[in-house]
Amino acid sequence: MQVKKLFGAFTALICLGACSHDKRPVVDAALIDSLINYYTPPAMAVINRRELGFWSSRINPSSPGFLNESKYAGCLMTAFRLFGDIDSLKKSDSVLEKIDRDYHHREASVQMAMSAHCISEHRFMEADSLLQQARRLGLRPYETLVASFDVDFELGRYPMAKTELNGIRSTNDFSYYFRRSKMDHLDGELDSSIHDMVRAAGLTAGNDYLKGVALANAGDLYLHAGDLSGAGNAYLECIRMNNADFHSWMGLGWIALSHDGNPILAEKIFRWVQSKMGLPDPLFRLAQTAAVRRDSTFERDAARAFVRQAEEPVYGRMYNKYLIQLYTGILQEPGRAEWLARDELNNRATPQTYAWYAWALLANHKKDQAYAVYREHVSGQPLEALELYWMGRLMESLNKNYNAREFYRAAAGTRYDLDPADAGYVLARLED
Repeated sequence: MQVKKLFGAFTALICLGACSHDKRPVVDAALIDSLINYYTPPAMAVINRRELGFWSSRINPSSPGFLNESKYAGCLMTAFRLFGDIDSLKKSDSVLEKIDRDYHHREASVQMAMSAHCISEHRFMEADSLLQQARRLGLRPYETLVASFDVDFELGRYPMAKTELNGIRSTNDFSYYFRRSKMDHLDGELDSSIHDMVRAAGLTAGNDYLKGVALANAGDLYLHAGDLSGAGNAYLECIRMNNADFHSWMGLGWIALSHDGNPILAEKIFRWVQSKMGLPDPLFRLAQTAAVRRDSTFERDAARAFVRQAEEPVYGRMYNKYLIQLYTGILQEPGRAEWLARDELNNRATPQTYAWYAWALLANHKKDQAYAVYREHVSGQPLEALELYWMGRLMESLNKNYNAREFYRAAAGTRYDLDPADAGYVLARLED
């Protein structure tokens, strides 16, 4: 039976069970079993593997070129995006760096590609430096605005990012609506953010990869808003287009865990993703699943396995936030968390990363320093659910109970972004 037929057979079951306002399950176990049993590599992966071989065969090491090498680097990046193969990403970096050297750092398009890679690898200051080099070489105004938005947004330079976003304003442009969704989310305009991302998904001109990226982001936004039905449907649509969309698979696993109360199904999904994808993300989710099952041994083992992989030099700072969670939680190494949070500030000093630092300081018994960081860099700034929860804990430790309650109230509005234990803590405090 083909995947599309499976979706036809089970869509009615999903729709009947997808009410996010009650505890009926959103994720149907029978559908998950069938999708796993009938999984085959997606067409885009097969095509990319063929393209990798083609462009690789055209490269002549004794005669450096541009086109073949650039295409090869692009295919390697696609392999990373599809299967989380970090070695492919690093090899793509190396190919681009060689092109850059061979052409004496004079190709703006190569600098732009390298900057985009740096964003994927959370090397945000390097991304900014490469973008400035590309701008000096000469970029079209639209390219400049789009790339500048991406860098400025990640670095917390929000007024500049808003100006750049206004510069590409359009009624029919994927890039505009995709980025406008991010800005609306930051501004707390969640309904608008969802609308923008869905609009972006409809403006991909038949590009299933871009459509899947937009719909997966829409799924995350629906989850953030507590619309589990919307989230589940968005993730399933992504998997229908690309059954190796592991972000969407993980989203379904998270709904099964945090809403449906089905850690067995969640664990099945996360373990299956782990068998297919190279990144350490499933291990982090498995640790959270073990916490729900009250299996502290497995929780600690999964957390340590995640840490071993995520702290490999090849990943750089990509997983600092998750490492801080584990080091201030199950692994109880707050000193390590503090070091990581301080290191992250060298990468991007934003209200969010300062909130990580304040939390790590609190966990490391430095309450006064934590509060000083909060007052100077975090207070009054937009935060996500986890940072809201952490700042609520900080306020609670300071006996600022009104402030704590306000943070918990805001975090409760996006409680499905929190792991179940933290969400339960928030709701319990609001009931006191």
